[in-house]
Amino acid sequence: MTFAEEVKARIDDLAKPPGSLGLLEKQLRQVLLAWGRFEPELQPLHLVFAADNGIVRSGVVQQLAEITYMQARNMVRGTAAISSFCQCNHIPYKVVDVGIDSADAVGIDYKAARGSRDFLVEPAMTETEFDRASQAGRNMVRQARQEGYNLVSFGEMGIGNTTTSAAVLTAIAPKASTFLVGYGSAKGNVRLWQHKEAVIRQALRQHGPAIQTAADAIRYVGGFDLAALCAAMRECACLRLPFYIDGFITAVALACAAQLYAPTTAFALPSHLSREPGMSVALRLAGIDEYDVPIHARLALGEGTGAVLGVVLLRSMFYAFQHMATLTDINADAVLRHESDEGGTNGNQNR
Repeated sequence: MTFAEEVKARIDDLAKPPGSLGLLEKQLRQVLLAWGRFEPELQPLHLVFAADNGIVRSGVVQQLAEITYMQARNMVRGTAAISSFCQCNHIPYKVVDVGIDSADAVGIDYKAARGSRDFLVEPAMTETEFDRASQAGRNMVRQARQEGYNLVSFGEMGIGNTTTSAAVLTAIAPKASTFLVGYGSAKGNVRLWQHKEAVIRQALRQHGPAIQTAADAIRYVGGFDLAALCAAMRECACLRLPFYIDGFITAVALACAAQLYAPTTAFALPSHLSREPGMSVALRLAGIDEYDVPIHARLALGEGTGAVLGVVLLRSMFYAFQHMATLTDINADAVLRHESDEGGTNGNQNR
């Protein structure tokens, strides 16, 4: 029996109708196959990559860019939404500064630069900066593996990163794809959405000839968080480390990683379906159907809040996998009880 066959047999033998726990069973199977062995417990780590985006200078957001710095500090202090989610569920987390526009580093210092450039004016980052951000992602995953973690979830923080993600997705998606640009945090602001779409179209006309790969797309119209996430996901695949994506930004990073290194998709777990219209396209580029996403809760915060909830669901399923009775045990007990009842009946008849 192969390991894959053994995994299927053990999950199907749990004391329930086979398949009745739906996507929880599917994701458990995927995690076990990623490990290639049965591990005694789930050891998750949440990683948040934070960076500022120069494209905000072209008026594509309604918030102040300084919020990136302020909210990343809240994460480190333990007062952000993602901090609360992680603390409540006893999931360790790390905040990684890959490009916040500040003199000091927030969290772990892997600052590639103090924010990316305005890609409407020039490429978002140099090759050197792209490499620095990518190396940050790889290093954080390698460190996670060395520290004994066997599951990673990803989040991000950066004002303007729905714009960078929509630009990258537009660059790598099939040309017939539509509705890739969403409102981001400015829900209902049609004028801002139209401006964002126009900015992305103009930038891709300008940089389009130079964009040949997903890595090019990130370098020219992306952000440092996307570069780090994409590299981190590829490193997870190399180390056979399963990981959860969060919403739109991480889904775009996964789509890029899948184009650059196809095996990445086998280790990627979706958590929630973002309300951004490009989410489904990004997932499909990574080989994931939106019906395979377990949480439909209209989340739109980011930070990895949905990804951590995905870990919580998996942890529940993993515990059940280790502690549930099995159909084999139930059937054996039923046979013994039946034989005992039969013996009692025969004994009474003999008397």
